[in-house]
Amino acid sequence: MYIGGMSNNYTIPVSNVSRVTPINTDNTTDSSRRVEKTECQTCKARKYQDGSNEMDVSFKTAGHIDPEQSYAKVSAHEREHVANAIQKGNKPGAKLISANVTLKMAVCPECGRTYVAGGLTQTQIEYTEENPYEKNRKAYEGMGVKGNNVDLSA
Repeated sequence: MYIGGMSNNYTIPVSNVSRVTPINTDNTTDSSRRVEKTECQTCKARKYQDGSNEMDVSFKTAGHIDPEQSYAKVSAHEREHVANAIQKGNKPGAKLISANVTLKMAVCPECGRTYVAGGLTQTQIEYTEENPYEKNRKAYEGMGVKGNNVDLSA
């Protein structure tokens, strides 16, 4: 039996063709009878923890997330932060201006899987009522700067 190319004028005997072993990109290893999933130690040891000061969100203590579930779980966690911002923005004297969520993607150096490495929620809330503590602070700072500038030209 011979293998020939359509644009080539020669043929190569099959006995001279080297066998090509397929490379798996889905983190599996080949055996003679079945394909088995290998366990990546880096992905197994990866933990997620929330670094915010909000006590009513998930992942306040470090926990493992499977790489295949990282998008769903991290985005759900960030939605908890957005829900808290909406709740604060609906209070009297407050208005939610914006809530932006950013998810950080990464690639595992051991197995090459892509996963969500973390997230960040940035919110902007405008408070329309003057905070009495802020008003007192401004008055106190005003007393400290009176007389610091003297106009000697007059």
